[in-house]
Amino acid sequence: MDNNFFEALADLGTENSVDTEIIIEKVKSAMQKAAARMYPECKECIRVDIDPENQIFEVYILQEVVDEEPINHTQIHIDEARAAKPDICLGDIYEKRLDISKFGRSSAQSAKQSIKGDLRDINRDRILEKFEKKVDDIITATITQVEPGRGAATLMYDKTELYLLRQDQIPGEVLREGMSIKVYVTKIANRSKKPIIKLSRTHKGLVKRLFELEIPEIFDGTVEVKSIAREAGSRSKIAVVSHDPNVDAVGACIGPKRSRISAIVHELNGEKIDIIPYSDDPAVYIANALSPAKVLKVHILPPEPPEFYLTEDGEHREKPPKTSSIAVVPHDQLSLAIGNKGQNAKLAAKLTECKIDIKSDQEEYTIPEPAEMNGAEDDVFAEEQDELEELDVLEDTTEDEDLKALEGDVPEDAADADTEESAE
Repeated sequence: MDNNFFEALADLGTENSVDTEIIIEKVKSAMQKAAARMYPECKECIRVDIDPENQIFEVYILQEVVDEEPINHTQIHIDEARAAKPDICLGDIYEKRLDISKFGRSSAQSAKQSIKGDLRDINRDRILEKFEKKVDDIITATITQVEPGRGAATLMYDKTELYLLRQDQIPGEVLREGMSIKVYVTKIANRSKKPIIKLSRTHKGLVKRLFELEIPEIFDGTVEVKSIAREAGSRSKIAVVSHDPNVDAVGACIGPKRSRISAIVHELNGEKIDIIPYSDDPAVYIANALSPAKVLKVHILPPEPPEFYLTEDGEHREKPPKTSSIAVVPHDQLSLAIGNKGQNAKLAAKLTECKIDIKSDQEEYTIPEPAEMNGAEDDVFAEEQDELEELDVLEDTTEDEDLKALEGDVPEDAADADTEESAE
């Protein structure tokens, strides 16, 4: 066999990150199928030998030695067998070597397609096994190529080629070949065929995982990340709370001389990060979320009527109730509370999952009172009472009509008898 075959075999394993032994087994299986197409009756009597060290690649048909006319290729006459191997006896197995070059183009193409299919399956299983536990986590990959036009980046992670699309990159970030970057694995798509690993540098999960890596108190659970709101490349807000009274959640995230937060900001290409102390009190939480603006007062508004949405199954389900509030800030800090293009207010609303209407302390505003809601409930109650009274009137009318009907059914002689008794 030509040495080029074994070189190609080794290259095939390297390109697909598959051991050469596995490639050899797949080639053997493909060649057995190709030989079986040429000799269908010999399907169970074909052997393929591949030995890269000794440069051996042979295909054999195992034939039984008989003393009569062979019925098919599974048998060989003893005279023919002894011409090649004088010491062979009846009943022995003669190994007939096949000329691989005579297999034909169709057989070679079929074997090639079979090997490719096996490699695809191996790669799919390998990728799924490697990245299954990486979903919702971050990995560190090396940039191998950046497309000038589309801006998509090709990454290499553990001998696997991945792609980071332009829309999943941090706005304004310049990626270069050879750089090592951290990316967040969002999901695995197309699992049944060729798996596609979805990566992101804009997902808020990247911020959370970076905090877990840089801050031991978050990693061990002493400090908990309650919520994150992010506009990638510009600003993030992260709410934290400490489960240990001796540990300051915000201070732990900042670190000595801002060392911890600085490392995270550097990884995010200079993105600003506001660390917000979480509170179970919605008013306090909202005031904290609007930092760096100073909030004078927060009014939590009465709950709004429930909203419903239609599911894919056609069911109507109630949306989770959303808190609404009015935050009052000093007049000179109104623009700071709202932020550039409303960014600070939007991030605070996402962080707290609350509608926030920001007002100046010099601005007039009205707050719906619970009494107004009670008045509405009273109106509903009054309407129900009116309906009940109408039902009572209808019942009384029905009873009167029934009585009249019964009186009309009394015989005249019976009525006369009653009158006579009364006269007596």
